[in-house]
Amino acid sequence: MRLISWNVNGIRAVLKKNFTEFVLDHAPDVLCLQETKARPEQVDIPLELAGYKCYWNAAEKPGYSGTAIFSKSAPIEVSEGIGIEEHDTEGRVITAEYQDFYLVTVYTPNSQNELKRLPYRQEWDAAFLGYCKNLEEKKPVVFCGDLNVSHREIDLARPKQNRKNAGFSDQERAGFDNILDAGFIDSFRHFYPDQTDAYSWWSYRAGARGKNIGWRLDYFCVSSSIIDKVESAGILSDVLGSDHCPVLLEAKLK
Repeated sequence: MRLISWNVNGIRAVLKKNFTEFVLDHAPDVLCLQETKARPEQVDIPLELAGYKCYWNAAEKPGYSGTAIFSKSAPIEVSEGIGIEEHDTEGRVITAEYQDFYLVTVYTPNSQNELKRLPYRQEWDAAFLGYCKNLEEKKPVVFCGDLNVSHREIDLARPKQNRKNAGFSDQERAGFDNILDAGFIDSFRHFYPDQTDAYSWWSYRAGARGKNIGWRLDYFCVSSSIIDKVESAGILSDVLGSDHCPVLLEAKLK
């Protein structure tokens, strides 16, 4: 099973670029999107993608946040949100149940400049982890998406300069520690524990992408009980169209 996750920074914008070609070239069994910024009725998905079953969770606020899952086979069940009203207005989570596992796509809230939203972000992190652990009582879990944190210093190009900035604060990194302590595995680091210069987001400013001054913000995290079924994990850094690039997981799951 080939799973791909991508923060597209606006599905309508990326559809005008290389989205269709990307999907056809990489042929994921499931494609998870974050920051779609649209309701499904606002989006004309190309006919070439008609074979995918499409599931959307849009934010109440127009043009903001949002997630989607495109799946070649229909999941057993699909749900939106995490079941907590205060966290479910921004379209940040979709869960698809398959035979072997739950797949959750998530767009984690950004803590914003001067960490203005950090207290909410910490509440979110705890609630989302609790949600995934509850799912795990029934089946193993794979969750993917833009987690808006670089966990280790090797996960961003300039750790010293960003120590107290959104995405690399001590509190956000501790939130990711909690994910690992709860038994989930960062699949990319499982295969590449010490690789540097492996990023999935670059600022649009100052030619950051060309210079590879980036951050690893996008993840596939996997229940430890199925890590032996994961064959590979990767970052598709050559794929353009967004300030993020897609990330990949291939596993013997169905």
